[in-house]
Amino acid sequence: MDELRLKLAIQKSGRLTEPSLDLLMRCGLKISRGKDQLMAYGENMPLDVLFVRDDDIPDLVQEDVCDLGLVGLNVLEEKRLELASRGHPARFQQVRTLDFGRCRLSLAVPEGASFEGPRTLQGKRIATTYPYLLEKYLRERDVSAEIVTLSGAVEIAPRLGRADLICDLVSTGSTLQANHLREVETVLESHAVLIRTPLDLPPLKDEWVERLLMRIDGVQQVRESKYIMLHAPRSALTEIRKLLPGSESPTIIPLEGSPDRVAIHAVCRENVFWETLESLKKAGASALLVLPVEKMLA
Repeated sequence: MDELRLKLAIQKSGRLTEPSLDLLMRCGLKISRGKDQLMAYGENMPLDVLFVRDDDIPDLVQEDVCDLGLVGLNVLEEKRLELASRGHPARFQQVRTLDFGRCRLSLAVPEGASFEGPRTLQGKRIATTYPYLLEKYLRERDVSAEIVTLSGAVEIAPRLGRADLICDLVSTGSTLQANHLREVETVLESHAVLIRTPLDLPPLKDEWVERLLMRIDGVQQVRESKYIMLHAPRSALTEIRKLLPGSESPTIIPLEGSPDRVAIHAVCRENVFWETLESLKKAGASALLVLPVEKMLA
């Protein structure tokens, strides 16, 4: 690949793959990718996407194989602790917190088992694919327990007699329920993050990194934002301003031929529910229109 093209690593298959690609598309990237190819070529930006195992992303960025990486905070922090245990400080830089991939690394016990806080873990066997995060959690609470490191299928470890409880990623909790487990404690709240190489980039690459960050900020700002337009009596302005969710300073426009009425335009940075519209109408608003916001730069 051209050395002046940015290289971005993302998870090749898993819960972050589609949201990561969706974010890039919203940032304006058009990519060309054949079936089963592990690399996609950016057609309209000097940026190529590499599809790799999520566990490899921190290493690829740290070793400057890739300039950027989209990865879960759980993977990143596990790698950071693993490197520290070997006397090698992490050199990748976290540059953005992203608003997708939310989950949590949690402790879960078999249904019917008691749990009365971290001291319950004393002397227990805990199965996990995140031994360094779990070890840190236990150390900070002065708990001694056996960590059983598995590469997958952690949720069945108690039924196989390999562990007393587990420490695993939880999103909806359906996998735990299916395996008769109960979530009892959160070890780490996780979400997707963007990391970059620790090395200085050539000016042209660095400029594109900054442009990409700006676009990501713009996309994230409007993820739940809506543009509201409505008509209202001037006398209702104070009440209507209070009802507009997450809005800063709405635009007030006089209505031609109606000196006592105005048009109000506002970007609302929170969800606009039916109850919100009903409250606005009750306050005197009419001709309400709610539109999605695709892009926004501050």
